[in-house]
Amino acid sequence: MLAVTQRNIAEVDVKKNEKTKKIKGIFTKDSGKNIRKIAKHQPSKNLGKRMSIKPKFENALRKFVESMGKSISTNDGQWTIKGFIDLFKNVYTISADTKIVSKILEIHLFPSILKFAADNAYKIVLAQHQNYYPDISFVSLVDDKIRFAVDFKTTYRDSQNKNWCNGFTLGSHGEYFEKRTSTKNIQFPYSSYLGHYCLGIIYDRNDNATIDETRVYGITQLRSIASVVKNFQFFVSEKWKIASDRGGSGNTANIGSINYIPDIVAGNGMFSKLGEEWFDEYWINYKKITIKKENGETSKISSLEDFVKYRKGDTSLITKRKSGKKIGATNE
Repeated sequence: MLAVTQRNIAEVDVKKNEKTKKIKGIFTKDSGKNIRKIAKHQPSKNLGKRMSIKPKFENALRKFVESMGKSISTNDGQWTIKGFIDLFKNVYTISADTKIVSKILEIHLFPSILKFAADNAYKIVLAQHQNYYPDISFVSLVDDKIRFAVDFKTTYRDSQNKNWCNGFTLGSHGEYFEKRTSTKNIQFPYSSYLGHYCLGIIYDRNDNATIDETRVYGITQLRSIASVVKNFQFFVSEKWKIASDRGGSGNTANIGSINYIPDIVAGNGMFSKLGEEWFDEYWINYKKITIKKENGETSKISSLEDFVKYRKGDTSLITKRKSGKKIGATNE
């Protein structure tokens, strides 16, 4: 039996696969000769270094979106996109359909996104297929294991109450969310991203504008064409911070957002005080856990309060969902 005479933090040379490297850990010494390592997990230095990049990326992205409105709107807040143009310089107006507006906004902003990526030493990897998550993967040019997922999210304000919007989906809680190494419907495995962000755009529909979608304009008439949307507001948030505990769209496995605009901009969603782990656990188990109610009936857990109670957590940390007027279907 070895007589342990000293226990300290040491740095030793360890030979592995014909290579020698230094490893830090807790070791014991006997008589100054034999050294053996006491099992103690040490976090990867590379992972720690990569995680330190996260706040830098987030701050840079926030600063970037502060100036985005100037690149796509006039001084009075009107969208500078007026329609489509053909080779004969005919201009065809667009509608305020949310899917059309959303896609054109993405295209309109893309040159600015590319510049942001280049300025911050990232490359952009676009989703290979329409139903893939995320819209954009930012991959570091220095270390390709440094990745951030960014989804474009657009929605419109309630015309009757400007503090409320239509809300949006925050991605699937299906296979790639549950199995964090899966590559189904996702550009890179979910767990390989250091952060999952929404780059959001909230706008007003120009309901009072007269827009004749059947009319063809000349290019010299651009300024006379009414913009279909206006008054853009941009925000950046990790998606767990603006999530609700409800599904985002119909029968599909999508996570829904909150829809009170001040809370969206502040990142004050239902999980904002509980933390990201609660968000992950709740949505991984959404409608999968059966509980018995006081009346003897059983049901699947589909509310955050029931889930936190079931897991014996602190329900006071739930940020209550504010109630507001519902305005149509959830946007993308």
